[in-house]
Amino acid sequence: MRIVIAGGHGQIALRLERLLTARGDEVAGIIRRAEQGDDLRAAGAEPVVLDLESASVEEVAERLRGADAAVFAAGAGPGSGAARKDTVDKAAAVLFADAAVRAGVRRHLVVSSMGADARHRGDDVFDVYLRAKGAADDHVRAQEALDWTILRPGSLTDEPGTGQVRLEAHTGRGSVPRDDVATVLAELVDTPATAGLTLELIGGSTPVSVAVKSVAGN
Repeated sequence: MRIVIAGGHGQIALRLERLLTARGDEVAGIIRRAEQGDDLRAAGAEPVVLDLESASVEEVAERLRGADAAVFAAGAGPGSGAARKDTVDKAAAVLFADAAVRAGVRRHLVVSSMGADARHRGDDVFDVYLRAKGAADDHVRAQEALDWTILRPGSLTDEPGTGQVRLEAHTGRGSVPRDDVATVLAELVDTPATAGLTLELIGGSTPVSVAVKSVAGN
């Protein structure tokens, strides 16, 4: 498979790139700065320099053409202000989905956030973030030309992955290692029967492959 990942230099994306290339997939990661390219190449991925905050739909679609799947794993990051929650976490996610539609790439995965809700109340930056992610998710879910799956992890940690998770429509609050988020994403890419599902993810006791097969059968 050829898989294009937005936010290719992110912590989850780099882990995902290593997993996908190790199993023989061809992976391209969209990055903002050329100097990030060496980290992608070290992960086995092809760096594609493109700023999703200023690119047009057609520019992004051009990078997506010929792909079998697209993964949106970009984020403004915890140190960014409210404005970039709208330009990255919302607008870039919308742009990437629209570009996937234009490029004819049906399989579409989104790394969202537990609690994402366009109607979330509050004025803190994290409240803006949850609204932005929720609005982006709503846009993706409205695209009939996409076989989308939205993954909403709990609190992210850098603990080593266990390969054991809880993956359900509603899990309740909890934490999950970034390693395991990447492992779940790699499994979801290969499981088109999860299309149309919004899934929450936290650490648990079910092997990743079993957890994904279980939700795919629902």
